[in-house]
Amino acid sequence: MRLPMKSFPYHTIFTLTTSAIVAVLLLTSCVGVRTEGEKRARQDQETVGQVYRPSGERPALPKLDTNAPLHDFLFFAMLNQPQVEAAYFDWVASVRRITVERSLPDPRLTFQSDIADTVMSLMPGLMMDFPGPGKLKAAANVAAAESDTRYFLFESAVLQTAFALKKAYYQLYFLDAKVSVNRQTLALVADLERLARTQNEVGKVTLQDVLRAQIEQDRLTTEIANLDDSHNPLLAQFKAALGLAAEQPNPSVPAQFESTPLDLSSDQLFASALARNPRLKAMEAEVRRADASLRLAYKSRVPDFNVGVEVDAKASPVFVTPQLGVTLPIWRDKIAAEIAGAQAGQRAAQARLSAEQIALAVEFAEKTFMFRESSRNLALLQERLLPKARQSVEVARAAYLSGQLDFLNLIDAQRTLLGFQLSEVEARTQRELALAELSLLILGQAPANAPFLNSGSGSAQKVEPASR
Repeated sequence: MRLPMKSFPYHTIFTLTTSAIVAVLLLTSCVGVRTEGEKRARQDQETVGQVYRPSGERPALPKLDTNAPLHDFLFFAMLNQPQVEAAYFDWVASVRRITVERSLPDPRLTFQSDIADTVMSLMPGLMMDFPGPGKLKAAANVAAAESDTRYFLFESAVLQTAFALKKAYYQLYFLDAKVSVNRQTLALVADLERLARTQNEVGKVTLQDVLRAQIEQDRLTTEIANLDDSHNPLLAQFKAALGLAAEQPNPSVPAQFESTPLDLSSDQLFASALARNPRLKAMEAEVRRADASLRLAYKSRVPDFNVGVEVDAKASPVFVTPQLGVTLPIWRDKIAAEIAGAQAGQRAAQARLSAEQIALAVEFAEKTFMFRESSRNLALLQERLLPKARQSVEVARAAYLSGQLDFLNLIDAQRTLLGFQLSEVEARTQRELALAELSLLILGQAPANAPFLNSGSGSAQKVEPASR
């Protein structure tokens, strides 16, 4: 439809065209209305960013030395680890996508002209597309649920980094304990060699006892060298967990041992894991995203609209041509496929959540068993086996000096003591690793000063099941 207006001189062509351009420029300075999900997501991101990246920059890192507590190393790793940083900015990007999804499409400046021998018409115009009612909100809900997923993946990255650091720290600490045990045993075997030499000099034993003691010393010396050499890859793992590059100096390692505090006697421990585990929370957010996607798929049956106006500035009088368009969602098989695909995605997300809950229950059972087993083994070794093995070595030593026991049995008693001592170190290692994995990766307990939301579970709003 073309509507006549009052006649304008031709110089108004430039004025009208300029006005249309100015209108577009003014529109580009507009902002849309934020959804509730967008508001929450932005507030959450600002809260975490104040700790993790205040003013967009990495905060000052704590100084690390051998006297620094373990939580300083953990905080350093959380702030400096590139994998955590990547997960954080993936989350930030997903928060910004909510704004993109709930925003109207950009307006279009159009220009038409009919030209024969001369310019017959000159028609600048402006067009605007409007998605069907509820489509933008549904798309924003999908993006908001995706941002929740990304947040919990960020939490998981932080906890994985904390566990990697603790694992390397415990392995380094107990490696030193193993080396110490072997060095003490080497000193004892050297003392046994002196006894054998003394016994050999007075004719009570043969030179074979001396040779056996020397063989045992050589074996222990090689074992100590192997343990010392294994320090380098463990230190590399510790360094990597801190997010330090290969060319940077090796970090100090905390000198003081710190165990992971965790009360495994609580009946509510597994319930706590179900409530706080970030992998489960990410899966729950995936279910919400799938449900929001289903709602959006139902909206595919709703038509979209576009409106616009063109002005024929060449005509006299000037004509204004309003335009209105509407899409016709007539392809029922396409719409049905979109809805069916979204329904399948929803069921898949729910199945993945159930599978993750089952996997978490298995992991929880395995790690608590590992903790109980290592605790029982540790108690057995410390309270019964080690005292008896030490007593056995003393008895064997006295019997050897009196000629009542051969040197082979004496060495065997010493090897048994060494085996129990190393088993005690190994049990302590397994116990600490089980505690660390339970608290961090299964229970989702945040380390001190972790850049998490206060609730530890985000502030995502539950979406009701999609309906037609």
